[in-house]
Amino acid sequence: MKDDNKVTNIFLSGVGGQGTILASNILAEVFLKAGYDVKKAEVHGMAQRGGDVTTHFRFGKEVDSPLIKEGDADYLISFEFLEAVRYLNWVKPEGKIIINKQEILPPAVSLGQMEYPGDVEMIFKKHFKDNVWVIDGQGLARKLGNIQAANVVIVGAFSVFFPELKEEQWLDAIKTLLAPKLHELNIKAFFEGRKAL
Repeated sequence: MKDDNKVTNIFLSGVGGQGTILASNILAEVFLKAGYDVKKAEVHGMAQRGGDVTTHFRFGKEVDSPLIKEGDADYLISFEFLEAVRYLNWVKPEGKIIINKQEILPPAVSLGQMEYPGDVEMIFKKHFKDNVWVIDGQGLARKLGNIQAANVVIVGAFSVFFPELKEEQWLDAIKTLLAPKLHELNIKAFFEGRKAL
């Protein structure tokens, strides 16, 4: 974010029902209010059936296209291990990766046609060394009383990469996008994520 002409590319991946789109909407709200040009594009696979959901998210002084080229993502935020592996090639060699520590078995694995890959964390650490953070979003959200806040835990962890943005900007985005009855839970989830990173 230091270079005025730099466009930052953030690729989000998850499974339908994990709140991937809400997470990208929070990012959009924050970076728009911070004065950046923001573009995003979403792909909903069979989202209702636990299918692949991805968001291309880009911000900068001026952004022409919402789409990130393969190998060009500065950040990968993934809400599920296998979805993180699926998009490994989208991340720059020096890119940063946050993975939610969750395994959701795809139908082919459940039916015994394929095996779920072993130790996903090591796959990433081999390629990206110290630029990989695995956060137990579900575990932290469960302690707060609602595992559905796991996506906001991950957003909270991601927010640490942008110290120039105030916590209040993130909290305002959460309050804008979520119903008032969900504010307290999700604000706590956000701070749990910040602590986790």
